[in-house]
Amino acid sequence: MATTDWQLNGEYFETCSCDYVCPCPTSHLTARPTKGSCTFALTFHVDRGHYGSVALDDLNFVVVARTPEAMANGNWSVGLITDERGRPEQQEALTAIASGQAGGPMAAVAPLIGTFLGAEARPIDFQKDGMHWSVSVPGMLDQAAEGVSGGRDPAEPMYLDNTPHPVNARLALAKAVRSHLHAFGLDWDDDSGQNNGHFAPFDWRAG
Repeated sequence: MATTDWQLNGEYFETCSCDYVCPCPTSHLTARPTKGSCTFALTFHVDRGHYGSVALDDLNFVVVARTPEAMANGNWSVGLITDERGRPEQQEALTAIASGQAGGPMAAVAPLIGTFLGAEARPIDFQKDGMHWSVSVPGMLDQAAEGVSGGRDPAEPMYLDNTPHPVNARLALAKAVRSHLHAFGLDWDDDSGQNNGHFAPFDWRAG
């Protein structure tokens, strides 16, 4: 069956419930999360994109999940929040891409998903100011992360490179400022400032 031609580029950030620095990217997803399980939210802002003839410019989406043990062991529970500004065909396209059904980088993650918790269209307020990132989805998600300054240039973050992360092999290091997730039966609240975060540009395509 022919694959729909699609492409997305933009910026992403995440926080997770692991202590800084998360052991998952540096262990090829085989390490035990620092708290036994891992809860995370990956927020995406699309600068430019399309799915076939469907334009996806300036839309946001969020992938939320919990892994009960090491990520490589699978059985992830995953939910998707799509941008309510999108038309139904745009939301369907983002769902296909984010779930891996449309191929591309997230297709490598799809076999690890044990339960798909569903998709909901909500307002998503994505903000970036230098190395400070935040997202608000009323009633579902409120999270923020701050980049960890590098040693030579404090205006630039430190990085992990050549990782197996599906968004980008090169990830900026960050600490979670706050993480509040109450969606799809996933509940997580942390204001310690000690949890892990990452951010990076992304450029996905298939077809």
